[in-house]
Amino acid sequence: MPSLVAITAEGSDGFVPALRAAWDRGDAVLPVDPRLPPAGRRAVCQMLGAGRPVDDGDALVVATSGSTGAPKGVVLTFDALAAAARAVSARLAVDPSSDSWLACLPLSHVGGLGVVVRALLTGTPLTVRPAFDPAVDATLVSLVPTLLDRFDTSRFRVVLAGGGADRRARAPNVVHTYGMTETGGGVVYDGVPLDGVEVRADESGQLLVRGPSLLRCYRDGSDPKGADGWLPTGDVGEVLRDGRVVVHGRRCDLIVTGGENVWPADVEEALRSHPGVAEVAVVARDDPEWGQRVVAVVVPRKRSAPPTLDDLRSWVKEGRPAFAAPRELVLVDALPRTASGKVARDRLLA
Repeated sequence: MPSLVAITAEGSDGFVPALRAAWDRGDAVLPVDPRLPPAGRRAVCQMLGAGRPVDDGDALVVATSGSTGAPKGVVLTFDALAAAARAVSARLAVDPSSDSWLACLPLSHVGGLGVVVRALLTGTPLTVRPAFDPAVDATLVSLVPTLLDRFDTSRFRVVLAGGGADRRARAPNVVHTYGMTETGGGVVYDGVPLDGVEVRADESGQLLVRGPSLLRCYRDGSDPKGADGWLPTGDVGEVLRDGRVVVHGRRCDLIVTGGENVWPADVEEALRSHPGVAEVAVVARDDPEWGQRVVAVVVPRKRSAPPTLDDLRSWVKEGRPAFAAPRELVLVDALPRTASGKVARDRLLA
């Protein structure tokens, strides 16, 4: 009977043969984050059932990033991985004879792991590194927006940008992706669902996804999909008449201030263009008058001359309603992030 094998997901070429060997035996793999301390690795293995049986056809159990609470193990089958690999390769017109992937995001998360899986299942050359290395000879890479801000990636044919909302104008070779661990990675590329993927919004505005790359279930046996195969994402957005998908943000991130809805990503987009802002995240704080108030957590470009709250409010109000402008400013040296590179919103005001 196949079982779940835990493999430390080191960002090196050694991970690939270990993954292959487990799959050749018919086992599923739990990639464990090497940055966890030994006690943390043991806890993840115990929590997600390393060493215990899996169903035939199961390929991966991936821990959700889980900014709060215990992570769930997302069970992805070989069929789901193959479907995702085919769809992505078709959308990007990947040619294994001329293209090659660079995997440099954490392999314990679907953003980095997906690159490895796509390369293996399509026979595309692959280089694995523990961090982004612009000197690697590759044509395809997946990055988070923070890395796009720090490096020149113009030499890559395609750069996939995931890991959180990114509304900045990017170079023509950058493709914005939307997806989650439960969808097997990105399933919407530059607003267009991959072949075989359906996206709709329910009456509350929550996006639902259906397609062949979705998880089979969680490791505890529960299945978040409905009987008709639709997966609630927890994200709010809309599907336009031409089929393009617009994501507004996580439903739990919505700020309601004075009865008005404010999406953090929209305010962040405005604030990032301010010359005094290096990085920014927007969150809510309880307010006795407004219910919630908009808080801008800012990494200033110059610590000696940071922007003021009045500056930022005026800047936002040039293109947004006044209620969207921040009512509080918090200056920090760096934004807290999860292991996958997303801003850890629950730690911004800790």
